[in-house]
Amino acid sequence: MTAWIESTMAGLLTTVQRMVGAERFDLAMQQGGRDSVERDWRMITSAPTFEEGFERLIRVAAVAGWGRWELVSVDLAAREARVRVHNNWESVAQRALGVSWGASFVAGKLSGIFQRHFGVPTCWAEQTRFAVDGDAYDEFVVRPSDRTLEDRLDALFQSDQVTKADLAVALERVRKEVEERSLAERELREKLELIARQEEAIRVLSTPIIEVWDGVLTVPLFGVVDARRAAEMMERLLDAIMHKGARVAIIDLTGVDTIDAETADHIGRLVRAAELVGAKCIITGIRPAVAQTMVEIGIDLTRIATLSTLREALRRFMRPVDPQKPKNS
Repeated sequence: MTAWIESTMAGLLTTVQRMVGAERFDLAMQQGGRDSVERDWRMITSAPTFEEGFERLIRVAAVAGWGRWELVSVDLAAREARVRVHNNWESVAQRALGVSWGASFVAGKLSGIFQRHFGVPTCWAEQTRFAVDGDAYDEFVVRPSDRTLEDRLDALFQSDQVTKADLAVALERVRKEVEERSLAERELREKLELIARQEEAIRVLSTPIIEVWDGVLTVPLFGVVDARRAAEMMERLLDAIMHKGARVAIIDLTGVDTIDAETADHIGRLVRAAELVGAKCIITGIRPAVAQTMVEIGIDLTRIATLSTLREALRRFMRPVDPQKPKNS
């Protein structure tokens, strides 16, 4: 992997680590990780629960090179969390270079995230397992701490001969590299968010629910209706019926050439669900092969209103309203 040879970021970090010392380097990397979690935290809090938000962040972390994260446990009462990280870039780089100083940047990220989740001034992520040293993964235990990273750095300044100016030069080099990686992460998140929006748009377009007349909805089906798509379709249709006060739902199968037993069963469930919330369900455009499959699995078509074409259904239900007739009659 040419990404981790001496001339790249891994080599630079090794040089800085030797220049400023292992402990200062570890604290500086943790500080950089902690200070980079603002967008991570916004992603987490955009979800209904912390666990769901953390799952979203896990997907971003994997693509960004931070490894495959695993939330092992979170104890809010004890304010303790345990996280495992597989194939983190820090560990990959260190193995390639034959060095070992731990996954400090990821530790800082976890400290910043759980500091917010626990609602405490500061947290410390203790690394208990090291992939570089042969463990199957890096593991961190995160707990509140009574000492901030800044306190620890200040203590180091007072205990040795390295000047703040020396360290500032080294940390500036690291900061620039971290900024570049943060920019790449931000661009990646934006792309992932765009992909998520596109996927949602595709789901909506794949099963459009159209209000063709007052109280009349139509759902044209195309392609394969699997379990997931059927569940989404049912949820969207029932929601539309309730919000629009629809009295008729037309399910058009003109675009469905063939159908299997599972799909036919999903359609039968959809019809029954629509009727339970007060909408008459009409199926149109059933091809002979589709009708045969539905009968074979036990869906009684004699109990379901069917019409040959969508056009026929629209003619039946899109009638002018008699102004002299009560609306609810």
